[in-house]
Amino acid sequence: MPWTPGKSPKSVIRAETGRDPPIAAAKSPLSRGREGEDRAAAEIEKRGLSLVARNVRSPWGEVDLVALDGETLVFIEVKNWPIYGIADLEYSITGEKQRRIIETAKYFLRTHREYSDRPIRFDVFFLQPGKPARHLESAFMDME
Repeated sequence: MPWTPGKSPKSVIRAETGRDPPIAAAKSPLSRGREGEDRAAAEIEKRGLSLVARNVRSPWGEVDLVALDGETLVFIEVKNWPIYGIADLEYSITGEKQRRIIETAKYFLRTHREYSDRPIRFDVFFLQPGKPARHLESAFMDME
């Protein structure tokens, strides 16, 4: 049955098959986050950094990626936003979010002593579908 004006494509498919058409599931924030972390991990390795850990958890929060950039240990927050722009990034990484990342980095250093003598840096990877990744080095720092 061809589509005719006044009838939705959904009603035409239902008439032809006796069922509703399948609905494409929207990606959950968790799957979108994982996809962004995978993309950022591949990107940092292309840029010559060595991935050390993923999804580091502590009582204070989580750090998405940890990598080595030469002698510097880099804690990376990944933002995979399908609709917001780079200008909105400052609103996503609030002072509280930075504090949680910094506390988690300190926890990582206490539990992985082999990295405790290295300089550290906090970066952000900003990803949007169909656009090149933006790597913001030294996006914030521990002021203590």
